[in-house]
Amino acid sequence: MNAWANIKTIAKRELVGYFASPVAYVFIVIFLLLTGFFTFMLGGFFEQGQASLRSFFVWHPWLYLFLVPAAGMRLWSEERRQGTMELLLTMPITPWQAIVGKFLASWLFLAIALVLTFPIVLTVNYLGSPDNGVILTSYLGSLLLAGSYLAISCMTSAMTRNQVVSFIVAVVICFLLILVGFPPVTNFLYQVLGLQHRLVEIVASFSVMTHFDWFQKGVVELRDLIFFVSVMVFCLFTTGVIIRGHRAG
Repeated sequence: MNAWANIKTIAKRELVGYFASPVAYVFIVIFLLLTGFFTFMLGGFFEQGQASLRSFFVWHPWLYLFLVPAAGMRLWSEERRQGTMELLLTMPITPWQAIVGKFLASWLFLAIALVLTFPIVLTVNYLGSPDNGVILTSYLGSLLLAGSYLAISCMTSAMTRNQVVSFIVAVVICFLLILVGFPPVTNFLYQVLGLQHRLVEIVASFSVMTHFDWFQKGVVELRDLIFFVSVMVFCLFTTGVIIRGHRAG
């Protein structure tokens, strides 16, 4: 069996596991309700007076901050808690195949939840004439953002068999990745601490907010794609190192 077949087998097993329990449906319902609430109630969708989904996407870094770690905290913690990690890794697959398979299944699950927000796209097109190119790039950025948070959750899940600990650590890391590019923080670094503008820009370049903002503007730049892909690759690589350490132990 080749590598891709192994990855597909693991991904299918993991994805079926999501929908075999009510957890997946509860997650999707909560995600849809929260996106609707933040868009229409807090985002001022109707008050802004223009056909745009800016009020929809601007909340995604904050919504994902809790929802994505909640979806990813069980990836490896559950395997360790039940003692099935050793069984999984004794199968004729490599650790990286298992990691990629689990990650892709969870990312696909998040993509399904994101696709189910399509009524809001229909709504804004019914009410006006939005730039659907900007909406499409915003969806791409949102998916990459979710993938980055998920890779971090995958890494923290491999660290411990306690899902709550995995969730908390993932939330803290993701929050820091938001914070370093959050305007009040960058203004504080620049105006209060007196850091050079170039240095503040370097710090902000490590933030998901900085890169996600360009997608919301309809701009897809290579540096932003590289950033999100780099976060995912680094975290999945670190996950592999952690799992190999458990395997060796």
